[in-house]
Amino acid sequence: MDFYILASGSKGNSTLVTDGKTNILIDMGLTRKALEEALLKTPIRFEQIQFVIFTHEHSDHLKGVDFFPIEKRFATQATTQVLPQHTFKHYQEINIGSFIVVPLPISHDAKDPVGLILISPSDRLVYMTDTGYISEKNLALMNNADYYILESNHDVKMLLQTERSQLLKHRILGDTGHLSNEDAALCLTDMVGPKTKQIFLAHLSEEANTEEKALNACIRMFRKRLISLTNLHIVAAKQYDVLLGGQLLHSKLKS
Repeated sequence: MDFYILASGSKGNSTLVTDGKTNILIDMGLTRKALEEALLKTPIRFEQIQFVIFTHEHSDHLKGVDFFPIEKRFATQATTQVLPQHTFKHYQEINIGSFIVVPLPISHDAKDPVGLILISPSDRLVYMTDTGYISEKNLALMNNADYYILESNHDVKMLLQTERSQLLKHRILGDTGHLSNEDAALCLTDMVGPKTKQIFLAHLSEEANTEEKALNACIRMFRKRLISLTNLHIVAAKQYDVLLGGQLLHSKLKS
């Protein structure tokens, strides 16, 4: 599979996943114009999107839901209106085109949010952008994927120094908030395996994080736990820069 992180952050999130047969958009927290402009940097156009997965109902993930008819949508029943056969149930595999998708319950202050494992015959992608922690069950299921898109939302010190309210800071730092750089790094060291090729640190806070801090925290944790970085491509996703991942990127990095 190949994927394109079209937008990642508190202003909007969207990722395109394709295997050449099935084109899936994960989350649509953008305007249609912004999505179409981002898609120009991919081989897929808006009309070629066959299915859309919504992970939860927050506007930075669901803003553009009405651009897609109900027959294209997949989500939990609490997230948005979906057909019965397109309703996610925790840990139950569901076929979406040529992909198998496993929805994982996550800990976030939404009605019924999920992370995702997308499976093709040749590789697996883990997508989890909003959660306060990752359960042991989820960690086991997310183990040794080929690709990870995992939130690394904030640097704790930077977050505490922002002018945000104490209530908001407490929410972000809590079990139903967001993963810090250190939390994300620790979880990744528990999950990566011999198959892992690419890690994308996602949903970085513009006020309480930097790409450098997120990457450095990840690299420090890997080195501390004596995990080799030699064959890993690790990058921090940006709010509106389109990033390529998957087999095509892997081929480019090897050549």
